[in-house]
Amino acid sequence: MSIKDILSPFSGWKKVFDEPVVVKDPVNDRPGAPRYRGFHRNDIATCIGCGTCETICENEAIDLVPVQGIETRDGDSGLRPRVDYGRCCWCALCVDVCTTGSLTLSNAYIWVDEDPGVYRFTPGVDDMPWQREEKGWKKPEGNYEFYSLKREPMEHLRPEERNDSFAEMVRGFSKEQAMREADRCVECGICVATCPAHMGIPEYIRAVRDDDMERGLKILYDTNPLPEICGRICTHKCETVCSIGHRGEPVSIRWLKRYIADQNPSEKYKQILETGVLDKNGKKVAIIGSGPAGLSAAHYLSLMGYECTIYEKLPKTGGMMRFGIPEYRLPYDQIDKDIDYILSLGVHIIYNTTVGKDITLDQLKRDYDAVFAATGLHQGRSTRIEGTDHRHVYQATDLLRKVTLGEEIHVGRRIVVIGGGNVAMDITRTLARLQRLKYGEVRIITTSLETEDAMPADSEEVVGSREEGATVIPGWAPRKIDIAEDEIKGLHVVQCLSLFDEKGAFNPQCNFDNHRFFEGDMIVESIGQGMDLVYLTEGIKEHLEMTPRGRIRVDDYFQSSIPWLFFGGDIIQGPDVIHGIANGHKAARGIDRFLSGTADKQQTT
Repeated sequence: MSIKDILSPFSGWKKVFDEPVVVKDPVNDRPGAPRYRGFHRNDIATCIGCGTCETICENEAIDLVPVQGIETRDGDSGLRPRVDYGRCCWCALCVDVCTTGSLTLSNAYIWVDEDPGVYRFTPGVDDMPWQREEKGWKKPEGNYEFYSLKREPMEHLRPEERNDSFAEMVRGFSKEQAMREADRCVECGICVATCPAHMGIPEYIRAVRDDDMERGLKILYDTNPLPEICGRICTHKCETVCSIGHRGEPVSIRWLKRYIADQNPSEKYKQILETGVLDKNGKKVAIIGSGPAGLSAAHYLSLMGYECTIYEKLPKTGGMMRFGIPEYRLPYDQIDKDIDYILSLGVHIIYNTTVGKDITLDQLKRDYDAVFAATGLHQGRSTRIEGTDHRHVYQATDLLRKVTLGEEIHVGRRIVVIGGGNVAMDITRTLARLQRLKYGEVRIITTSLETEDAMPADSEEVVGSREEGATVIPGWAPRKIDIAEDEIKGLHVVQCLSLFDEKGAFNPQCNFDNHRFFEGDMIVESIGQGMDLVYLTEGIKEHLEMTPRGRIRVDDYFQSSIPWLFFGGDIIQGPDVIHGIANGHKAARGIDRFLSGTADKQQTT
């Protein structure tokens, strides 16, 4: 026995002069410890109703319920957790897993009532005194996490490896990376409602986690027949609402979609998706345009037994996916992988054929049972400032199409690009590569009305443009192209203060006293795209209903006021690939309902 053991009983004497803890009213005055796990609190303004608390509760003490005054919207289910204290064991797992940190436990533990029904209540909605108290259990910051708050890094080619090449920049996940990223998903499903195609995102991420790529591919094709394409260029609206993103970085949903598609060889698609010889129902559908909407409609209509023929004015399939997006972002072989499978279902494509010129819409009506027009936005829009009629002022969409076709284009020594969207970044980065190959240096300035935080382009596209040598200067409005001796000298711009008026209408306001001059011998406009509807004859136009904004009015199934004529894709909604895919899928169902005689009147949109 040591001296310490002998003296330790006397150590209690050091407390003899401390003030004793006395609870004067042990019945009513018995506060819990500061971090005691008592009754629940919830900040309903921060809560998004993701349901992770409901899922993790093994006692089934939590149910997600609708709450008056809270509506469903992107990133919010509109539901809030209700707790049943007949089941709750106060383990606090619901608090620890909460993706937004809205759910906590108070240190209150006394609640007396004769009505057992009151012990099922909705924290933050049903007013309780402990909702406003600070003490209680909150998830310790930085102590532990049920899921990683950091996404797996995606390997890219370094700027010096890619800036003179059109090779694909993004390398994709390895198996180990995909597994780790899939493990971050809490399967809340918030993303599904936001995805225009309502893809089964939690299900296909679970397939990655289970290393079942064939099951994952089947889930993708339920709602999206272009997974290789979407896995690379989707605008990934799902990621903007990912519940993990409230406290960390959102799950890389797009890259996981790509991973599944990349792991499945194209020659096995028909076997995996179980699409052998399809029975035909004897009815034919004409589709105008082979972009995402047209291809999606052809895919689903073929599975339903329809004979589909696509009329494409260009020599290859894909629409703006092929002719508007550079190969370094979307390689042609990956476009072909998705499209070749759709063609294997018996879809016919007639190339180099312009509807309205080589064949009329009336002829299509006579030869087919229904027509789906998905002609996209291929026409560039001009700023119409002074000088835009010069021979060295170009539209971004025209240049990108010529690059894809392998045609030679003019490349200036100093180029100014006008626009702040992804197409503007695409043409900027394309011309930067061509400039470097031709002149050995990059001299491009890209300017936009929007400030950088409001630019519609993805932030990674802006960063990539700068990494490849371009100068991006947002917040300036084009005023005049300076021309001397029939040669462009540059662009005059003024500071843009705001884009919209108090009513939300587009009405840019500028400070004309703050102006700059961007030198250049070539100007490229990329301020948006327009539709080409020349194939609509006057006889058809007079029977089409239009929206106040000049678009063709369609119903929920993209059927126009002319029953046999359907419209979809960017000319109706978008512009982006995933909306086009969703439009094509819904239009296919609408065409089937129309031709099978099961359609009823739908509410128009």
